[in-house]
Amino acid sequence: MPLSLNDGEVLRERYKIRERIGQGGAGAIYLADDLRLEGRQCALKEVEYDRALTENLLEEARGQFLREATILARLDHPNLPKVSDFFSKGPRDYLVMDYVPGKDLRTMVLDARREKKFLPEREVLDWARQLADALGYLHTQQPAIIHRDIKPSNLKITPSGLLKLVDFGLVKIMAPEEVTITIIQGQGTALYTPIEQYATDESHTDARADIYAFGATLYHLLTNEPPVDARKRFLQPSSLRPPREFNLALSEHTEQAILWAMALHPDDRPASISVFNEFLFGSGKMPLRLHSAATTFEVPRLNIFGNLPDLTLLWVTIGLVLLSLITTLMH
Repeated sequence: MPLSLNDGEVLRERYKIRERIGQGGAGAIYLADDLRLEGRQCALKEVEYDRALTENLLEEARGQFLREATILARLDHPNLPKVSDFFSKGPRDYLVMDYVPGKDLRTMVLDARREKKFLPEREVLDWARQLADALGYLHTQQPAIIHRDIKPSNLKITPSGLLKLVDFGLVKIMAPEEVTITIIQGQGTALYTPIEQYATDESHTDARADIYAFGATLYHLLTNEPPVDARKRFLQPSSLRPPREFNLALSEHTEQAILWAMALHPDDRPASISVFNEFLFGSGKMPLRLHSAATTFEVPRLNIFGNLPDLTLLWVTIGLVLLSLITTLMH
């Protein structure tokens, strides 16, 4: 593992390290002063590569980092920190982003749980609207950008109330017909990671992976309980309890939206963030039946002919009535 940067160390004759403010499988994050722009603080994301990579794969991974960093630097959205620079130093690569002050949502939900209360649904949905806007922006880039690590600790609320999606550690650029290798270790945080993201073939991961993580994040924020790991749900479909079992004040509509987003199979989730957004905040419609093992509820079904067991029962009943009528006539 690379040695940590020292407090006071200067990179690229510009970024003076103040302290390490984060550490994970993706590498460290440092708070730094920008010596060229007095008073500006920034966050340096250090990319840690899988040490098992061969020399050729490592070279390919670093080339991919530079391509993806170039794309990230072009992004401009109020709910995303601006990537202002990227560079390499020896075997390590760095992204330089705006430093975002404020509390992250993991801290806020832990505080609410400690105080034995829930975060207000209206406030959480305001954050959700901002997150949906940011994800819609990312997913409609050319090529599309999938975040792949949405979770409460990666969402910060600034003192002015603006939500920021702060970490691009597992970002995936959806380049068509291009094989993408993971440039860092890890697949995301298990509690918010969809089942398909564990596959070694990343072609299975698309925008619906972010939708799952979005739903899982809302689940945690509105129940004070972390969602069940998708791998456990695959083996025990009923292990995911509906959110209203924890929070009776939560609206049924929001609960349905969360569970739809958290469907185990990608095909059972909203097809896009805009579809999910329309249902959560507007008049969008959900499929009548969520047939995935991911959910433990069904939306009531009014059309009996669309349900095979009901249809079979209907024909059996008609057959018995006809048999009874024929028997009566014969006598």
